[in-house]
Amino acid sequence: MTTALPTGPSPLLSKDRATDNRPPLLLAIVLAAQFMALLDVFIVNVAAPTIRTELHASGAALQLVVAGYTIAYAVLLITGARLGDLLGHRRLYLAGLAVFTAASLACGLAGTAGQLITFRLVQGAGSALMIPQVLSLIQRNFTGEARVRALGVYSAVLATGAAAGQVLGGILVSADLFGTSWRPVFLVNVPIGIVLLALGVRHLPRERHEHRGAARWARDLDLPGLVLLGASVSLLTVPLVLGQEEDWPLWAWLSLGSSVLLFAAFWAYESRLARRGGAPLIAPRVLRLPGMGLAVVRIAVVMALNAGFLFTLTLHIQGGLGYSALRAGLTFAPTAVVFGTVGLTWRRWPARWQRALVPGGFALTAVSTLATGLLQRGGGTGGLVVYVTYAGVGAGLALAFSPTFAGALAGVRPEDAADASGLLATVNQLGQLIGVAAFGTLFLNRLTAGAHTSGGALWACSLALAGTALVGALTGLLSRRR
Repeated sequence: MTTALPTGPSPLLSKDRATDNRPPLLLAIVLAAQFMALLDVFIVNVAAPTIRTELHASGAALQLVVAGYTIAYAVLLITGARLGDLLGHRRLYLAGLAVFTAASLACGLAGTAGQLITFRLVQGAGSALMIPQVLSLIQRNFTGEARVRALGVYSAVLATGAAAGQVLGGILVSADLFGTSWRPVFLVNVPIGIVLLALGVRHLPRERHEHRGAARWARDLDLPGLVLLGASVSLLTVPLVLGQEEDWPLWAWLSLGSSVLLFAAFWAYESRLARRGGAPLIAPRVLRLPGMGLAVVRIAVVMALNAGFLFTLTLHIQGGLGYSALRAGLTFAPTAVVFGTVGLTWRRWPARWQRALVPGGFALTAVSTLATGLLQRGGGTGGLVVYVTYAGVGAGLALAFSPTFAGALAGVRPEDAADASGLLATVNQLGQLIGVAAFGTLFLNRLTAGAHTSGGALWACSLALAGTALVGALTGLLSRRR
């Protein structure tokens, strides 16, 4: 997993930039926004029952409140990455942050479920503009060991956002600040977003971009590629989000099948465009970078495990065990804290351990998810021991994710940063959607079949999670043979 990092100075940095304190401040600014956007994927989960009651939302409407953000986010991520490359990462980051902050305010003030769904879609679009720029700004403004450390922090933030979102959501809903009930889960973004906008305007590096004519701008944007990719991601994400709620109708399966065909058409078009010397939306050479293809698979597996574990455990502890929003949120603290700690420290571990971290992480995840299900399969809480298994899941996922992510990005050139960031951000989102859809469907089907209690349904999901983690361990072993 060790790949040499480029050590030359970034062309976007002034001569004295390497010695001033802006890169650490830049990292804090962009990662704070990254963390805030990730929180909003999951922070609504524990607030959903309250939102449904107060806004009189139907089941389908509640699904769209929770998932509309993710749909818009996933569909537009690659577009956001390409626009950042064309118009400037600083400009797109600030524009996306402004849209996200304004939409958060609108969500917090929404009076109907329809309004909330609309504003959640806008909020997801703002994230899609903002998030790809985070990785691009890191890639372009950090070199050598500084980039290694920055990517370590980035990867820790990336996957702790899920658990932290549920923790914070539980705290805010239970606090019922000034009688506002669920609204602070959105309104909390507003002051943070304003502060980050002010800091970003002052401290993010400016970039020079040549003027393009309309024809060249359209060519560089790769509009046919955007249409094909947007359609294929939409056809994949919508049935994954709504399929369970609608009892998996025929249209959902047709949509999933069509998405595969459109993904193939997209890749064929992009490959032909690259051979003709055009500007493809995702340069094929990015996937040919050492370890990138395998990393994409492993990252998708980690994100599916992470989201599937958190989602099914949320269903169990709130629905089966009757935990309050606060207690449900705090249940995920061990997973989030341990993931962050391991993600920030794994590089300091002995060198002889490094090559075994990815398969070892997946194996630890398998054992921990099995233990979690076993302790609660009879309907009990599992006692204090279960928090050890939650921490084990956090540690295992961190070991599987962080070395994979850092290794994949270590050799990415600045000119490929936008493509790589858009690709990996999209894989993260699709992995999470697949995890929620697959493991959530398994849990709910087991529960509604009447043959299983909530604990029994969780045990079935734990077996499936462990099996998926073992598949991840096999992909980790592949990297050891390279």
